[in-house]
Amino acid sequence: MREEQISTVVSVAAVGHAKFGKRKTEGIRELGYEAVSDLFQDLNMNHTDIDATVVGLAADSFSGQGAPAALIVDEIGLAEKPNIRVESACATGTAAIKTAYSMIKGGMHDTVLVLGVEKMTSISSSYATELMARAGDLRWEFPFGCSFPGYYALMASAHMDKYGTTREMLSSVGVKNHFYGAKNPNAHIQKEIGLEEAMNAVQIASPLNLYDCSLISDGAAAVLLTKKDLARKITDIPIDIIGIGSGSDTMQISSRRSLTSLVGTKRAAKVAYHMAGISSQDVDIAEVHDCFTIAEIMAMEDLGFYPPGEAGQAILDQQTYIGGKIPTNIDGGLKSKGHPLGATGISQAVEIFKQLRNEGKAVQVDGAKIGLSHNVGQTGQFVNVVLYKRGD
Repeated sequence: MREEQISTVVSVAAVGHAKFGKRKTEGIRELGYEAVSDLFQDLNMNHTDIDATVVGLAADSFSGQGAPAALIVDEIGLAEKPNIRVESACATGTAAIKTAYSMIKGGMHDTVLVLGVEKMTSISSSYATELMARAGDLRWEFPFGCSFPGYYALMASAHMDKYGTTREMLSSVGVKNHFYGAKNPNAHIQKEIGLEEAMNAVQIASPLNLYDCSLISDGAAAVLLTKKDLARKITDIPIDIIGIGSGSDTMQISSRRSLTSLVGTKRAAKVAYHMAGISSQDVDIAEVHDCFTIAEIMAMEDLGFYPPGEAGQAILDQQTYIGGKIPTNIDGGLKSKGHPLGATGISQAVEIFKQLRNEGKAVQVDGAKIGLSHNVGQTGQFVNVVLYKRGD
């Protein structure tokens, strides 16, 4: 790779977000259009300045549309530009960001639009759960009733047994994320919940209940990546990508040494921190993949914010609220904001972009300079960690 390509800084210049939720009258094309329209609002550029698009969409089965990326870019007016679709289960959004980042870093393109979309509520919740369960091993897991609530229930049980993690600690994650989701106009469920309500909700997969599980949502989010010198022509405050790491683990969770941690997260974080030249202690704000409350607890430990077994108590003590040690998922996370698979990792980038630019409005981490996003596919077979820094 040429020296100028190695030294190229890739920045986020603009972001857009569609409303997450049950979007009964909108399909993937309308959701994508909504996010891109939001991105271009008041932006001093147009579609002709974009060199390529990367579309993250995890599964055709939800919408029923084959080749969905072609349909979406046609709708947003970029059909004549090179277009790539990316899929990495629930980590599709950050995989799309990494793909666009690599394209710019490698000198293929200067400016790339990254769009994540998913339409999940056109089918029943039971069928959606089945489709996602098929991401498990179709020979040795799915036929025996394994589903993702079940997988994470096993992890929660193991974590509770090894570290003494309590029902109250699990529920405190949901309480915190609903507290912030209630303040997010783009969130699927804008409603606060109490700790007692969260602890006593209907059981889904013991020990996980309704308020431990993320939402089946429709939605879209978009980011514009470009070279930093070009980003400065678009915005006064570009947000630089300073580290990207990816990790994985065995397909079958029965083959893993531990169920109290995701090795893929540790591997991804190590690479991202090394690339950025920082440690977990330098991070001011985090967006972590809380597909289930136990997932947020494990993520805070695997990312190095807390030692193993200590994140649950820290969250219960409100150390992950604004004003605490490491504000986390202050947009509501997957639990309250929603989890349209292909859009989730990009939505995390949108929140960090706004926070680092001091544009959080009612919910703002004062003085935030470095943000982290953590995006998990399946039960850790795909994990991406991305580090962002205010590019003053």
